[in-house]
Amino acid sequence: MLELNDVLLEGERSTLSLMAREGQLTCLVPRPSASAESSLRWLYALLGFEHVVCGYISIDGEPLTPASAPAMRRMMSFAPSSLDPVGQIEVYEAPEVQDVFALKANRELSISNGLLSEEMKRTGTTGIRARLLAVAVLLKRPILLVDHPDASSADYLRQQAQQGRIVIVLSDDQTVIWASDNVVELPS
Repeated sequence: MLELNDVLLEGERSTLSLMAREGQLTCLVPRPSASAESSLRWLYALLGFEHVVCGYISIDGEPLTPASAPAMRRMMSFAPSSLDPVGQIEVYEAPEVQDVFALKANRELSISNGLLSEEMKRTGTTGIRARLLAVAVLLKRPILLVDHPDASSADYLRQQAQQGRIVIVLSDDQTVIWASDNVVELPS
């Protein structure tokens, strides 16, 4: 179980509490006036990348702290909505699948291009979003975090939850919301 108990992020005015359980799809619904970056901060907090002013985040009863965050992140996979370059880039080329598996955290994985291609088809979406979601799923971690998945991936995400994962998505898409077991509105 992943729990947020009265969590207040730095710069926010309201707290958030939720319990996400294995086998359930939980949807975090951003407030209409919120920027994408502001809403995304809640997923980053689950990964241990945002400062929690008060309250706590825990996984299976173990608190997420700056010291425990690296170990906790090994239990999670994250599918961003896109890969955005950091810094000044004159010509941006999206990373290839091989680049993703060259990352230190993913080196031990033996995922063939054929396996990745099949998983991409199952996602229900196409392009970079299918690739990012398929890679996150193939990491086979118990917690799957997804930033603004395509509506066509809603059934796929539900299936991932039904396989015993904790699946948390950030989305305001009605199809994704309807497919979710729990819907939590982010604070304003």
